[in-house]
Amino acid sequence: RRQRQMCIRDSYTTVGDANAPPVLMVMGLTGSHRLWGEDLVNGLVDSGYRVVLFDNRDTGESARLDELGTPTLWWQLLKNAVGLGVDAPYQLSDMAADGIAVLDRLGIDRAHIVGASMGGMIAQIIAARHADRVLSLTSIMSTSGSRRLPGPHPKVLRHALFKHRKSFNREQMINYLVEFWGLTGSPAYPTPIEEKREKVTSWVDRNFDTAANIRQFAAMASNGDRTALLGTIEIPALVIHGDEDPLIPVAGGRHTADSIPNAALHSIPGMGHDLPEQLIPELVGQIAAHSARAQPDTGSERKTAEVV
Repeated sequence: RRQRQMCIRDSYTTVGDANAPPVLMVMGLTGSHRLWGEDLVNGLVDSGYRVVLFDNRDTGESARLDELGTPTLWWQLLKNAVGLGVDAPYQLSDMAADGIAVLDRLGIDRAHIVGASMGGMIAQIIAARHADRVLSLTSIMSTSGSRRLPGPHPKVLRHALFKHRKSFNREQMINYLVEFWGLTGSPAYPTPIEEKREKVTSWVDRNFDTAANIRQFAAMASNGDRTALLGTIEIPALVIHGDEDPLIPVAGGRHTADSIPNAALHSIPGMGHDLPEQLIPELVGQIAAHSARAQPDTGSERKTAEVV
């Protein structure tokens, strides 16, 4: 049974038995929770978990924060590239607090936290700064933020720097994002172009917002190096990363796992910066098994969801 509740800065959905161990899923840059896909979500539910999905602020059905202004993308990218401060209307720590607010609204004391890309960074912050609310951490295709790590492949960076325009109309934005997916997707698990266009069109029509995308990028870029913060994480952690990721190279995943005490790294050959359907069974298996190992033996850590 699905439940939906609009909040000031977030919208959320729950799937599965309200008494099952909860898994909070955090998606990446301007990504609605729908980008996790039904197969992955249902796979976790079938594995015995209650999945909690929410839209980050400025995303999907959450409130837009246009009153905070929109930084200039190329300037922020350039400043970030040379190590200067980035102008961010809000921080990843604020987005992490939004995730905790969702747990509060649902009456959940502790949950397994799963995040992808920027969502992995948010999940890392939740695990470090809200440790009493977290059972386990799974960080997917994300990074520690260390400036010593390699950045995006030059072709991906050029696409972001020189091909994006605030003035894009609907069709231009769809074409831009389909091309970007083509540059960053899994080479060993390609998504047909027709499917890419269908999914991107649905994303753009439902919830893509250029200004929000820039604000979230600024939050991500301004967060800096989380290496020291990762070293404080004591809950069980799993890092999943594709070895063909051109946006956040696998070195970022390795460094994340190396920085978290006793973290496990699961590298997937041929995976890029997406969640291809062919890999969903493997991803579900890894997340479910890791969460099961970290799950307390009793149900005393959980509360039944409020009816909203």
